[in-house]
Amino acid sequence: MASLSRDEQIAALRRDGLVVVRNFLDDDACAALLQIARAQLNAHIEPIEYEADLGYPGAPTSREADGGRTVRRLLDAWSRDEAYRQYATCAPIRDWMAAYFGEPARLSLAHHNCVMTKHPRYGTLTGWHRDFRYWSFQRDDMVSIWLALGDEADRNGALHLVPGSHRESFDASRFDERKFFRDDLPANRAIIERAIVPELHAGDVMFFHCNTLHAADRNATDEVKFSAVFTYHAASNRPLPGTRSAAKGSISLEGG
Repeated sequence: MASLSRDEQIAALRRDGLVVVRNFLDDDACAALLQIARAQLNAHIEPIEYEADLGYPGAPTSREADGGRTVRRLLDAWSRDEAYRQYATCAPIRDWMAAYFGEPARLSLAHHNCVMTKHPRYGTLTGWHRDFRYWSFQRDDMVSIWLALGDEADRNGALHLVPGSHRESFDASRFDERKFFRDDLPANRAIIERAIVPELHAGDVMFFHCNTLHAADRNATDEVKFSAVFTYHAASNRPLPGTRSAAKGSISLEGG
């Protein structure tokens, strides 16, 4: 996708619900973000979400159980270091989002805004879902940017995504009580079988729509995988008052 123009990238996102852009961040900047994440992971700098907190299948039963202190996400990446703030609001992202939304964009502080870590052994799989199931905005048109801080492939828990699924409508019966897309339904299985697993390298980013179905398997390697993830919305697409989406505010990419 590196050869695609920005307009072509946006067209691909609208069509497929995802687009990969190679070498979006240079090696030095990417290495700096990774170094910060490693140091803060090793020091267990809060706020942190642990695998045990989510109760996903195969997760440790509590923080006190074997593997219970396995970190799933370093939360609030925006506040962790100036390097993350500079990346999340850099001119290429600002201009890309403005072109996609057709107006200035804002960075949500309530959703994603984290460094995802996928650990060997205790790093659990993530079931099929749409991110917007958790979010409360006027419109379900939001875009996340997944930055690979190292190589990502199926073997170490890279994202699986279903192209075009952001344009499909599903009634509530297609999801379980936790709003995961049910993989036990034949109609759902036919959709899941369309999934792809884009391989990423350090500095590559994947833009994906908030309604694109995605999942991730366990990390079968010996190395922790790191990815920085931020979510953006049009300035006119406001979070609903009193919801989690409105609780932490947002950051203008225009500097205001």
